[in-house]
Amino acid sequence: MTRIVVTRPVTEEALSLLRPRAELKIGPADPPLPTRDEVREMVRDADVVYTLPANPLDAEAIGGAQKLRMIATMGTGFDNIDIAAAKKRGIPVTYAPGILDETTADGAFGLLIAAARRFGEAERVLRAGEWKGWGPGQFLGQDVHHATLGIVGMGRIGRQIARRASGFEMRVIYYDERRNDQAERELSVVYVPLDRLLAESDIISVHVPLMPSTRHLIDAEALRKMKPSAVLINPSRGPVIDERALAEALRDGVIAAAGLDVYEREPRVEPLLLELENVVLLPHIASASERTRTRMAVRAAQNILAFLDGKPLLDPVP
Repeated sequence: MTRIVVTRPVTEEALSLLRPRAELKIGPADPPLPTRDEVREMVRDADVVYTLPANPLDAEAIGGAQKLRMIATMGTGFDNIDIAAAKKRGIPVTYAPGILDETTADGAFGLLIAAARRFGEAERVLRAGEWKGWGPGQFLGQDVHHATLGIVGMGRIGRQIARRASGFEMRVIYYDERRNDQAERELSVVYVPLDRLLAESDIISVHVPLMPSTRHLIDAEALRKMKPSAVLINPSRGPVIDERALAEALRDGVIAAAGLDVYEREPRVEPLLLELENVVLLPHIASASERTRTRMAVRAAQNILAFLDGKPLLDPVP
């Protein structure tokens, strides 16, 4: 019987699709996350691996799984999987694009508002019993309405952010390696070079996949090009931002504030960030609605069923 290894528990709606067709081996619930070595051992006898974004499936894990025939992830990204190693063995890989776009955009926009308006800092003061009453100079943040929003990466989620920005009457500029003519026509967004976006934006929201060209795309030099009043948001992939450089920029007043949902070495967070008041820190939850996470999990299962049935894969990794 086919053995499917699910690296961590997912919703029963997804598992119930697979149980009649295969023997399921399900990894431990979090926390803690399985280590790289534990994942390698877990998948050693797998025919199919159903992996989650936080579980690295590296070349050694793929090479050690001699019976492995297919890999599926419920994530919209696949940087946790060594795609080159899978392709070398002719192992197809699927993912779950499109499902989380609007939910992630909702989460990102909430993070944007919280960071710009200093909501996290204000709540901590209130909860600590330190709030003494209203004052005209308390927790003064940045306006979101009519601000210039710079979107780095005008893909599916970037477009959803631009749609939400229109409700706040924001001026939206964007940078991408490829211009998005459709977004420019439909959403009235304006393409600019990255340096100009960094210099002109009041708020910058990053929505790029993790690739060699985007690792540390926002580094110390990029941060110095931003306005001192700028707010930086990252709900994409942690290593896109040099986390230590960001922490130092926030500490030193190079930029005003930041909101992060992802981190360079998850689940570890740069210690200096944890000491700062001008950053909102969330534990990778931008897509965390019950409906969306269920749909993501089910889509991965549906890709596996298509493979087992010899049908075209729904979402093959390009």
